[in-house]
Amino acid sequence: MRRIPAALALLLVAVPAAAGCEGSGRDPGTVKVVYQDFGAFRAADLLFQRVKEEFEAANEGVTVELHPIEAPPEDYQTQVNLMNQSPADAPDIIYEDSFTINQDVDAGYLHPLDEYWSEWEDAELYNEQADAAVTALDGGRYGVMLGTDTRGLWYNARLFEEAGVDVPWRPEDWEAVLDTARDLDGELGDEVTPLSVYAGTPAGEVSSMQGFQMLLSGTGDVLFDEEEQKWVTGTQGFVDSLEFIGTVYGEDLALDQRDALNANVATLNNDERIPAGEVAISLDGSWATQSWIESGNQPWPEWEEEMAFAPMPTQEGQDPGATSMSGGWTLAMGAHTADPDLAWRVMAHALSRENALEFAVEGAQIPVRSDVAESEEYRERSPIVPEAVELVDVTHFRPAYSDYPRISLAIQEATEQVVLGEATPEEAAAAYDAEVAEIVGPDAVTGG
Repeated sequence: MRRIPAALALLLVAVPAAAGCEGSGRDPGTVKVVYQDFGAFRAADLLFQRVKEEFEAANEGVTVELHPIEAPPEDYQTQVNLMNQSPADAPDIIYEDSFTINQDVDAGYLHPLDEYWSEWEDAELYNEQADAAVTALDGGRYGVMLGTDTRGLWYNARLFEEAGVDVPWRPEDWEAVLDTARDLDGELGDEVTPLSVYAGTPAGEVSSMQGFQMLLSGTGDVLFDEEEQKWVTGTQGFVDSLEFIGTVYGEDLALDQRDALNANVATLNNDERIPAGEVAISLDGSWATQSWIESGNQPWPEWEEEMAFAPMPTQEGQDPGATSMSGGWTLAMGAHTADPDLAWRVMAHALSRENALEFAVEGAQIPVRSDVAESEEYRERSPIVPEAVELVDVTHFRPAYSDYPRISLAIQEATEQVVLGEATPEEAAAAYDAEVAEIVGPDAVTGG
């Protein structure tokens, strides 16, 4: 197994692109798998180690070559892109965040899967939501979902009780969230962070999706107008979401700036701060439990007694009352694969019921295969709390278009300006609006 450190990305730039698979040194008997292995999330590594052992044992002469990349999401994507620029180095199977599907299709990095999907007997077990997440703008399928997730408010019930705050807790609107954080701050002192909300550029997509977009989705406003097929600017919801972040940081209810603007903030929260009782409320994902279970990075047997989960309310408590954001990792096939049929067989093995079940449990995922989601075995073993699963009914997804990664960075920059006090929410929103128009062109923008 070859583990690729972040620094190797620079070396990959120097590799000249080959004209095609022939003569590029690709071995048709080897299936190269690239995946992220970073922070607390170990489920991908456990999955592919299992697939390698099982598939090679059953298929003499085949090598499943694993290339785990130790890097946060943005750096991981950069390294995979660099590998894809050379047919000799390009992966056959890519562990891919669903929101990057369209940009990789546009770049010519992915092989369509429609032919294989239409003949795969397990395809009928996947719901329409899972299908939509891996269908590109050209109408083709370019991936298969491994699992999905939701986001909400994890809270430490023990700390709530110490502070005299009633549990179970279900805030009705944003102000109720802030008022609870203020009460906790007054009762628990400086050793406990009342409310963790991700913001800023170092944490990347974590800030954009788990922080800002969890707020924006509760205002009724959107980043992208699907009907007009245009990016939306100039909304009050955008300003209000930044205002919420500004309040949390301005009133010292959040992590201090140095800790908040740390690329590893989410891992540090879930592996260290929350188990140590240093964070009372964390706006984060349903998968946080995968740090705490027996097979996790930092097993914490007491988590089921101490931690609880509440839906993130909409801004004013308006219907449907709660909101969430969902994403999910997929398996995609590289465009330069030497043997697509073999690559698909490895993918199908990784996506089998047994492997999908283990991935869901080990990664605290919400399954997308109905035979896993409905199984008694999953329900008995899953560390995901029922409240998180119920949010699938009110969840939202990122606009997974090629411009989105740059839009997301603009969001992160806006939140960072507010956290650092370099701009008011209105000023940061105006700067975002201008940057969006520059990224996509004025004709692709509506509102404002």
